[in-house]
Formats: sequence, structure tokens, C-alpha cells
Amino acid sequence: MRDSVRLTQPEQIPLPVGASTAPERVFARVFGRLGLNRPVPTFRVEYRAFAGLRSTIHLRDNQAQVRISDLLAEAPPLVLEALAEILLAQVFRRRPSREARECYLAYVFSPTLRRRIDEARRQRGRKQVLPPCGRCFDLEEVFNAVNRRFFRGRLPPLRLGWSRKRSRTVLGHYDAAHRMITISRWLDAPRTPRYLMEYLVFHEVLHMRFPVERRGQRRVVHSRQFRAAEKKFPKYQLARRQLKLICP
Repeated sequence: MRDSVRLTQPEQIPLPVGASTAPERVFARVFGRLGLNRPVPTFRVEYRAFAGLRSTIHLRDNQAQVRISDLLAEAPPLVLEALAEILLAQVFRRRPSREARECYLAYVFSPTLRRRIDEARRQRGRKQVLPPCGRCFDLEEVFNAVNRRFFRGRLPPLRLGWSRKRSRTVLGHYDAAHRMITISRWLDAPRTPRYLMEYLVFHEVLHMRFPVERRGQRRVVHSRQFRAAEKKFPKYQLARRQLKLICP
């Protein structure tokens, strides 16, 4: 989807004269702009040391408990207003404005904040996975084979592990913060061909080379460059068909 809206840096847009930047008042002000036919809730806003960029809101008896990642504690006031609109829209089943989404995403996708998010995830978060040596496949051996065959052995060392759950929907994941590839334990079985396991590891390795991009309001996980590189896997089409058979 092509977005023709021009992004404006949040710092360049001033708040209305006299507007308070206290988080509780920001949420109350945004609530008033939504035009909801109900009393303004009593807001309590806290910054929490979450492992990632997480924010939540819970409304009960017209008391709103808001928890925001401390990574946003120094965000410009306009970004806080945008986040308030997004969270309140979720609670009251409304669609946040394009301006709010654009403002928030422009800030959280900035390189500086992305580095801070990855650092927080490394320091605060834990990856709970099973060892790479499974019943039928050793993920470290598969990674080394993929590295030699497709990348001339130049890939840096990674952590690898099997997922704790036998997921049939999330078959693989690359975590940039922890530099780790996780493969679903559902695939550690005799029915899984060797080439399919190599394809999955190859796919996740490509996420290292082609990180998530942002286009307008969208997060592009698999860019055109990513897809073009992925199709260079010798048994790409066969692997895709096999995945549909194993995990319909």
C-alpha cells in the first residue's frame, strides 16, 4: 500500500498554548476530543520498565489504569497524545486517526529508539527456548550447513533453539535483540524433509540482512528485496508446498 501522507517529525508540531503535558491530563484531553458520550475517566498513568515497547490500558468503574513503557518517558508531548488516542481507541472500539498512527510510528521507528528498544529487550527480557539439538534435527548443524552453502561461512554466530510450544502457525522467528533464531518444535519430526528445515533457517537468516521496514502506517516484514533473496533458495517452491502439507 502506498501512503501519500508526508510524515512530520513530532518535535516540529507545538502543543496548544497552555496545554498540560502531565500524562493524566493528556489522556483526559484526548478522551474529550474523541467525543464519547460518557464521563471522563479518572486516569492513572505509570511508566514501567517493560522488556519492550509495550503500553496497556484497563478501564473499570470509570477508572483507567495506563501503563506505558519507560522507553517513551522522554517522548515529545505530541507522541504521548498520539499514543493516548491509540490506546483509547482500542478500549472504545474506534479507529485512531491516521495522524495519530503516523506520529507514533514515526517516533518508535526512529533508529535511536529502535536501538534503545533492542538494548532493553536484551537486558530485561529472557528467551525461553529448548536446546538446539532436537530429536531429529540439530539446529546448529543446520545453521552451519546453510552458512557454508549460501553465505560462504560469513554469518556471525547466532543462538538457536526450538520453541517450547509445538506451534503450527509461527514456524520460525528471528529476534534481532537477542540475535536468536527459534524454530517451532512441531517441525522436529521424521515427516520434515531436510531441505525444508534448511529453508526455514535460511528464511530466518534473511531477516538479519533485511530488517523490518516501515512504509506509511505499515510494518513491512518481508520486503521485495527479502522475497527476491528468498526465492534464490534452490528448492523454494517445493519447500513452500511442503509447508502447506505439513501445516495446513
